Amino acid sequence: MLKRVQHDTRGQAGSIIGLRAAGQRIAFTMAEILLSLTIIGVVAAITLPSLTGNINERTWNTQRKALYSRMSQAVALMPALNGYGTITEDASGSVTTDTLAETFITSALSKVLKINNICGNGNIADCGIPTSLTTLDGVKIAFPEKFGDLNSANVSYEVGSTYGDAGASYSIPNSKAAAFETQNGESIAVFYNPNCQSLLAETYYIYMQKKVCVNMIYDLNGSKGPNTVGKDIGVMSVFYPTDSVVVSPLPNLHDTSTTAIDASNVSGACNAQDPDYRLPSLEEISSVAINSKLMGALPDNRYWTSTFYPTDGKRMYLHYRYLRTASSYSVPSNYVRCVKR
Repeated sequence: MLKRVQHDTRGQAGSIIGLRAAGQRIAFTMAEILLSLTIIGVVAAITLPSLTGNINERTWNTQRKALYSRMSQAVALMPALNGYGTITEDASGSVTTDTLAETFITSALSKVLKINNICGNGNIADCGIPTSLTTLDGVKIAFPEKFGDLNSANVSYEVGSTYGDAGASYSIPNSKAAAFETQNGESIAVFYNPNCQSLLAETYYIYMQKKVCVNMIYDLNGSKGPNTVGKDIGVMSVFYPTDSVVVSPLPNLHDTSTTAIDASNVSGACNAQDPDYRLPSLEEISSVAINSKLMGALPDNRYWTSTFYPTDGKRMYLHYRYLRTASSYSVPSNYVRCVKR
């Protein structure tokens, strides 16, 4: 026969054994359960947003790199990127016909990239393009409709003799965006320049507006949130009609802390600011300037690049205001806006 253990002589362990032997059940009280659930809820509320954010960041980075790879491969298959579509204006200068971006997508890009749906410039929302987005510096804006909405210097600039390029001019259509959806679920708005030019046979004074053939704003998850640049939204720019260069830069929000940088000490500026960032190429910083409405305010400065001018081997920089490049070893007060891929 099982002997009952006395509570007052055997302690807690003996009490439990004795109670079980007597057929009594041991359980948590309702108050203890509620307290435990409250603690679990508080811990979850603190940790889950950070955990979810990290997971989203990794997912977006993976998607971004995959999209960039697919787009680079597609562009490499095109014989040339210029010459598609038409744009006409009436006597007052108002655009009456604009098929530039839509024709480029339909007649060129769809031949080398798997596309589910194409939307003209009047219905880009049907391709999952959001009506508004949040810029890199946290400002909510309407989704840009025209190429000039990204930066007014994309379609016009002051012609003067300040930089030795008096009389320089170019014609960039202020075309509207068309859009498409990929088979992987990305929504992409396209701004297209049918008159894009090569970098060859140029002087130091190179206006990058003439060099960009295609500029794209992508949304990795369609119209779903957060619709924020640097997260699910980014840009890709394609320069030069042949031997094209595709870039998809994500710039730091601020210039490097040292503002007076010449060509001799520029290389270490990005690593000193953040090891994840690097000095941009000529095309990368041009893409940042072309999409400046999305990238946060850039001062009217000259920005160093990692690109060297092929003739004399001097490091090139970009003048943000005019989207003009030049090369020099030591121009005072040049800035650095670092980027990462």
